[in-house]
Amino acid sequence: MPHVMTFSHSYLENKDGILYIDGVSTTELAKTFDTPLYVLSENRIRENFRRLRSALLEHYEKIRIYYSAKANTSLAVLKILENEGSYLDAVSPGEVFLAFKAGFQPERILFTGTSVRDDELKFLIDSNVTINIDSLSQLKRLLKFHVPEKLSVRVNPEVGAGHHEHVITAGKNSKFGIWEADVLEAYRTAQNAGVKQFGIHMHIGSGILTIEPFLLAAKKLLKIAHEIHEKLGINFEFIDFGGGLGVPYKPNEKPLNIKEFAEKMLSLFKDRIKEYNLGEPFFCIEPGRFIVCDAGILLTRVNTLKVTPFKKFIGVDAGFNTLIRPAMYGSYHPIVVANRLNAPEEEVYDVAGPLCESGDILARNRLLPKISEGDLLAILNAGAYGFSMSSQYNSRPRCAEVLVKDGKCFLIRERESFEDLVRGQKIPQWLK
Repeated sequence: MPHVMTFSHSYLENKDGILYIDGVSTTELAKTFDTPLYVLSENRIRENFRRLRSALLEHYEKIRIYYSAKANTSLAVLKILENEGSYLDAVSPGEVFLAFKAGFQPERILFTGTSVRDDELKFLIDSNVTINIDSLSQLKRLLKFHVPEKLSVRVNPEVGAGHHEHVITAGKNSKFGIWEADVLEAYRTAQNAGVKQFGIHMHIGSGILTIEPFLLAAKKLLKIAHEIHEKLGINFEFIDFGGGLGVPYKPNEKPLNIKEFAEKMLSLFKDRIKEYNLGEPFFCIEPGRFIVCDAGILLTRVNTLKVTPFKKFIGVDAGFNTLIRPAMYGSYHPIVVANRLNAPEEEVYDVAGPLCESGDILARNRLLPKISEGDLLAILNAGAYGFSMSSQYNSRPRCAEVLVKDGKCFLIRERESFEDLVRGQKIPQWLK
């Protein structure tokens, strides 16, 4: 029988051996906009957000989904989610600025930063967004400038999880959050200063595919919330369980069961807020990867074939300046030959980028069809932490981004030029 590649999601299609995304041919996109090229499916972004919101609302009415902007800060993506009614989790003043550009109102933005400068605190105060405090130092400096009406505290629940040690954001080795022993002091300090409304927050890590770590950490956070309520009389306007909802990258990985996640998390939440007399706070989570990851692909053109006594290399025009996850985390991304989907997989290759770094490998020992120069590769699951972590390393301008929907495409970010490499730079007069 002939080899015919199929996809589990309808927004990716095999049409006569050509990969289509949201009704648009990837080969035509590459011809029109060149490569490397990020392509994002609007329909899939909306679908992922609505699927999560629907699962949560089945169990509790007071839900807030804060999109974790660091996963993908493209203005078009932010605008899609603003239209969907999402809230936004920002981790830098720049993300707050971009959120405003996309139409988010201050009351829909939560800032959670670490090692925050005084001028950044002043910017946040002027922006009127809700601030989630990460340290006693940050809290004391904030209160010198301003006493906000509402404040949240990020707690380290001492339970961490994630797909790589670099993305575990709680536990004894984490720089994030306030330890349980200091949490009461943080809330008492804010309360004595005149803060009237409060939230409480945690985030344990990124790319988690099992429910147990969320439940374990949630139990701890709710216990801490109970202690604060009992000792200080504080009622929480919201309880935020952070992000970390993973998506499968490898073929043998199973997706997080989002309906089971919603049922178990909210069952625990409702039981504990009743037991602890915490009222009816908003249940908040902060997904990023879950919403945008599988909605994006990276198109890259094969320009070189190299065979050594030990390896067969495919040289492409995207490197870790374009997609850093494989080099930084050892991450796996599915790769398909977008212009020859039905070709049988018969050769093992390393997929190498153009950077002057031995670590510039996008995939190792990958079984693919026999590759020719000029073939178009599609790197899947590239919508999260793809462009947002890209750089100009090796003085390579950053690539373009395109949004597709129902057979239409739109350039949402122009490809950088060589002139962009020197933008803002100046040579001192004494060197001229």
